[in-house]
Amino acid sequence: MPKHKKVVSSPDEFDADIFLQPAVALHAAPAQEYSGIMPHAHRKGQLILSLHGAVSCEVQNALWLVPPRHAVWIPGNTPHRCRVTNNARTCFLFIEPGAAVMPETCCTIAMTSLVRELILYLAEQEPTYSAGSKTARLAAVLLEQLPDAPVDSLHLAISDHPKIKQMAETLFAVPGDRTTLQQWASRLATSERSLARMVQSETGMSFGRWRQQLHLMIALNELAEGKSVQSVAGTLGYDSVSAFITMFRKALGKSPTQYFASLN
Repeated sequence: MPKHKKVVSSPDEFDADIFLQPAVALHAAPAQEYSGIMPHAHRKGQLILSLHGAVSCEVQNALWLVPPRHAVWIPGNTPHRCRVTNNARTCFLFIEPGAAVMPETCCTIAMTSLVRELILYLAEQEPTYSAGSKTARLAAVLLEQLPDAPVDSLHLAISDHPKIKQMAETLFAVPGDRTTLQQWASRLATSERSLARMVQSETGMSFGRWRQQLHLMIALNELAEGKSVQSVAGTLGYDSVSAFITMFRKALGKSPTQYFASLN
């Protein structure tokens, strides 16, 4: 069997599909920023767990941000492309089809402490473990616990349309930008009505809802890195901390403090 690399610098260095074990995992720590050039797919489903830094995945015309203490689930045979910053540390879990009851579509999963530790343990083991071994038993516990982990909607619909792409790039670079739809329409040389229809058609959301979803993903990433609620609210351009907390609670059902406490 191929030699297992416990830490790889890019996902391309590891082919999980050559293993028949129900679950295999490994660490990834890129020496420089990694951005997959071409979409690829695996027979096995893939869970991308973020430990530190920024990780994002493009799947099915949507951008999935993976904040620390979260993971994105990509079902088997789903084309995707990952981007990992040079300071990021991630862990990949590959699951054999039918080995666990997992969603049939992409989703973001909030990692409980138990599931996270089981994945990290599995990443330290050889992927050629035998049935009935200690590793196999722990993998079985992981596959039993994983379907119960909380599922979140932490993705942003993206589009190749140049006007929407320009808006997205600006908002990611300057999250606090409060340019109105009318102002964007003027900047992009179109009417406000036409731009509103375009955003709705391309993303399935109104402009305001689309921008709020982008804010939510950025907020989760920064909060998970240890930044204060007040700091994140300021970065996103909210007039008050309470307004930011209201947005967060409306989206995820809990305040930022309650949300992260629920993951412990």
